[in-house]
Amino acid sequence: MSMIGAIGSGYGAYAGLGISNRAPAQEAKPILNPNESTTTAPGKKSSPAECETCKNRKYQDGSDEMVSFKTAQHISPQSAGARIRGHEAEHVSNAYKDAAMNNGKVLQASVSIKTAVCPECGRVYVSGGETATKIKYSNEDNPYQKSRKDMDKQGLLGANIDLAG
Repeated sequence: MSMIGAIGSGYGAYAGLGISNRAPAQEAKPILNPNESTTTAPGKKSSPAECETCKNRKYQDGSDEMVSFKTAQHISPQSAGARIRGHEAEHVSNAYKDAAMNNGKVLQASVSIKTAVCPECGRVYVSGGETATKIKYSNEDNPYQKSRKDMDKQGLLGANIDLAG
């Protein structure tokens, strides 16, 4: 004859032996990023408040222009988006200045902001940005440019004559 017991722990026989199916309590990690969630996402090592990677993340510009972030600097995750957008705006401003100083015209300027996911805590953060600009410079000394202007002149001569007058 078999006996069916109540649904429960199923380990009543081991109750007094100190054997438990619960995980041992982990000691709390220090808060490294104040005002962040202390909830650890499934599959992640730490919460955003305790994340060492987010605390030590630094940003550095890799271009040859004179802009901010030429040396590596830490930016808080909350302000990274605004700071990076401002930094990329410096690149756009430099493109317009360069075009104005060298008889050019900015044809296109675009900024893309990049995001990533922190491998330690799972937070989505702004990881950087990229600016792409296209500037057209006119070169009056170039023989091809001179030839092109002469051809345009030939095509436009007499195009606006008022014969009725």
